This record gives sequence, structure tokens and C-alpha cells, in this order.
Amino acid sequence: MNSVRELNERIQQEAVFVQDILQETGRIIVGQERLLQRLMIALLTNGHILIEGVPGLAKTLAVRTLAATLSATFQRIQFTPDLLPADLIGTQIYNPKTGDFTPRPGPVFNNIVLADEINRAPAKVQSALLEAMEERQVTLGDRTHILDDPFMVLATQNPIEQEGTYPLPEAQLDRFMLKVVVGYPTREEERAILERMAGAPPAPAQPVIDVSMIRHARQVVNGIYLDNRIKDYVLDIVFATREPAANKLKELEPYIEMGVSPRATIALTRAARASAFIRGRGYVTPDDVKHVAADVLRHRVVTTFEAEAEGITAEHIIHQILGRVEVP
Repeated sequence: MNSVRELNERIQQEAVFVQDILQETGRIIVGQERLLQRLMIALLTNGHILIEGVPGLAKTLAVRTLAATLSATFQRIQFTPDLLPADLIGTQIYNPKTGDFTPRPGPVFNNIVLADEINRAPAKVQSALLEAMEERQVTLGDRTHILDDPFMVLATQNPIEQEGTYPLPEAQLDRFMLKVVVGYPTREEERAILERMAGAPPAPAQPVIDVSMIRHARQVVNGIYLDNRIKDYVLDIVFATREPAANKLKELEPYIEMGVSPRATIALTRAARASAFIRGRGYVTPDDVKHVAADVLRHRVVTTFEAEAEGITAEHIIHQILGRVEVP
């Protein structure tokens, strides 16, 4: 009992900076607590995050504000249909005097990269991020360059129904640890936005932590206790997306074309640990798993044409699984 209490006290002390960041970002961003928490989870787990919503919902502002609270390098890339892979990762410049090629690094050589409206660029440009996102390295010519630590891609996208958008390849979608869907603010939140923007804009966000604190916090998060029953609970959720009939969810089988990969299992575990850290606990509960499950799984569950015809979304499938899988 004492060891649990001591672990919780240590986590609460280590997680103080999380509230400092949320307070600093909340000074500029009205509402969007869920989005800001998910940004923190991605930061604490060395993951990437995809944010989807219609224009004007402060997606880009939230990412820029979070980046401003960190003493880290930041670069924004506006994705457009005429963007080239070299515009992201860089290129090699030929020197006619020496006959050598000199690498010119692209904007991915920063700690935090904002890929704004990522689905407005063709697939070859989106795929240029794959190596950087997964391997944390970039190949220019015959040389491989290791990216700085931390390295995060925070991407925003418009709903694919909008004109001029390209769906992301499944391979790249799977590289995003979380996909957060941002909705409209409540009436009270929009009133606060109206009043805040009617006067002088708030002062820019100030750095709260540096990259060394981020690296340390990640080590602490990795040490949060995960009971074997919680591990089994995560596996039950994952396998329910792959074999619904074998997990007493036969009615979902016609709607699931492809379940989630082992990468999702790892992501769900890490995100649950980060959720416990943010809440000041040294152990993971089933509620932590449920808290992040939809954001980890929604872009990884591939639905069938039958599901699309009947209006059954991946969100609905995940909700059914979480409601039916036995909680330890």
C-alpha cells in the first residue's frame, strides 16, 4: 500500500508541468480541453497526432500554442496540391566548383512539425513523411540523417468530403498514434471566444519546459505500472476488431474489413500510461484505456462497403466493442 502511495506522490510531482502547459495554452485557447490533453499524450509518448475538423476550429492555433510552451524548434508546413517531397525533407545542392553535393535540410529537421491541411497534398508528398515519422530519420541522396529528439508530426486535415482533399494512405494513417476529431464549441465557449477576440489579443504563449524535461517525463511515463489484467483488457479490445465473432460480437463482422495492427496495441498501452500520468496516478486503470481508445483506434479500423451503405462508422464499431468487452 505504501509503495502505491509513494508512486502516486512521485507521479503527481513529476506531472506538475502538465498543468502548467494546459494553463498557459488555456490562456489563449477557449475550450478544446480534449484536444489539448491528446496533444500532451502524444508529446509524452513520442507519438504523432492527426487532428481532423472543418476550418476555423482553432486546430492550427492549438498546435502552434502548444509548440510555443516548449523550448523546442518548430516549423509549420502548409500542404498544397503542388507541394513536392523535397519541400518537406530537403534536397541536395550541386556545387560546380567542387563537384560535390551539399545537403540542404527541409522543415522536417525540427522538434515539432505542423503539417497543416496534410490531406490537400498528393499521396507521394504525404508518403514522404513516412520514414521521418516511423524511423526518426531522413535519407538525402546516399546519406541518412537522424532527426532531433523529440520529433513530432502534428498534422491537421479537413474532412475528406471537402473539395480538394486526398485521403491519406493507410500506411501513413497507421503511423499516427492518435486521431482526434474536433467539433464545434459549445454556446458558452463561443461566447467566451467572442468576448476574448473583441478586445486586445492575449499575449503569446511562453515556454514552460525544455526538451530535456520532455525526455525525462517520457521515461517516467514508461515506468507507470501496467497490471496483467489491463494488458489482457487491451488485447481483448484489439482482437475484437480482428475477430469480432470469436469475441461475442458477431453482429459487427460484416462491417469490419480490417482490424487494427500490433502498432495499435502498443499505441493504446502507451496512451493509457500517459493518461494515468496526466491524472497523477502511477498505475493504469481500465478507465485510462477507455479514455484514449477511440482516438487510438478510429483511424485504424477499416470498414466495409456494407458499413458505409448502412452508415456504420469506425466510431460506432469502437463504441460497441468498448461497451461489450468485459472490464477487469
